Amino acid sequence: MAASSSKNNALLQFVSNGSLVTQILLGLLAGIVLAYISPDSALAVGLLGSLFVAALKSVAPFLVFVLVTASIANHQKGAKTQLGPILILYLVGTFAAALVAVLASFIFPLTIQLQLGNEVVNPPSGVLEVLRNLLLSVVDNPVRALLEANYIGILAWAVGLGLALRQAHGVTKNVVSDLSLGLSFIVRVVIRLAPIGIFGLVASTIAETGFDALLDYGRLIALLLGCMLFVALVVNPLIVFFRIRSNPYPLVFTCLRESGVTAFFTRSSAANIPVNIALCRKLGLEEDTYSVSIPLGATINMAGAAITITVLTLAAVHTLGVEVDLLTALLLSILAAVCACGASGVAGGSLLLIPVACSLFGISNDLAMQVVGVGFIIGVVQDSAETALNSSTDVLFTAAGSVGPQPNVG
Repeated sequence: MAASSSKNNALLQFVSNGSLVTQILLGLLAGIVLAYISPDSALAVGLLGSLFVAALKSVAPFLVFVLVTASIANHQKGAKTQLGPILILYLVGTFAAALVAVLASFIFPLTIQLQLGNEVVNPPSGVLEVLRNLLLSVVDNPVRALLEANYIGILAWAVGLGLALRQAHGVTKNVVSDLSLGLSFIVRVVIRLAPIGIFGLVASTIAETGFDALLDYGRLIALLLGCMLFVALVVNPLIVFFRIRSNPYPLVFTCLRESGVTAFFTRSSAANIPVNIALCRKLGLEEDTYSVSIPLGATINMAGAAITITVLTLAAVHTLGVEVDLLTALLLSILAAVCACGASGVAGGSLLLIPVACSLFGISNDLAMQVVGVGFIIGVVQDSAETALNSSTDVLFTAAGSVGPQPNVG
């Protein structure tokens, strides 16, 4: 009896506190096996995937609104640090990553499995209509924006309210921060259910479409990883070279080795902050600068997130046969970079902002959340690589943007 109770406790501990990566892998494998053994049963458990996606859909709009509001309202101003060049590098690097993802998605257009049903997609005719829809979305009623998941309007109202609340009393700011923490907790609970949701999504998708869907996922992962490697080994070194005017690769490889590898396994930029601060200290950087720039970079320096948002959005666009002109693609790069800067710190946080980018092309929230579900399926690899790129780039750009002696990488 005691042995049975011990086993139950161990199972409960694994489910509640175990490695999410391991659990997602188990869910992925279980879904594949079930679809192979019993397609009918696989179709039945598709309800689990639908519930998971529905839970994400319900919390994502309010989460984006509160997180952005709280972030702006509680921003500390007045600290004198050499952050200007570093911030510019953060923004340029994130935009460049989004642009690389756009170009790669045009060169290697991919499609993904989506359940279209009776969904009607109304793609814009060109960049002028995109801008018109964008402006109309910005001034949408905030309540309606939340109800209809109009993420452009949600972001606009969140920024406006955040700026207004910067003048509020400390108690009000604390309430907003606590609400942000509460919603983040709810999202973490939903994310802990990802293995079950992915089990249902994979099983039902393969049962309906066959094992060709796995090949689609493999291609998607290959494109994402290819973009991230190109940014890490080509784009970022070029940006750093123009800043320090010397060979950037010793610094690049140092950051990848001592920060990127750790971040790959922790899958959390926030958890990797102590590692990055220790590396900055080892590089001989100014503490007054890196003590601010590293935590800030963990929040807004999101090249990997920009790649994820762009690639998955354009995969959905190609699947639906929506035409994309050059100017609209450029606008997507800008929007993806902005969205990436506001990505939530929870696992898979960048995926929750995909609907914002999808809304540019008239893709409904229901279809966009299916794309988010695909992102969670490939998230075991994607999120690890994304975090490794994001976190290692925090140190790289902090070192390159710092004023004073060149970083000691020897």
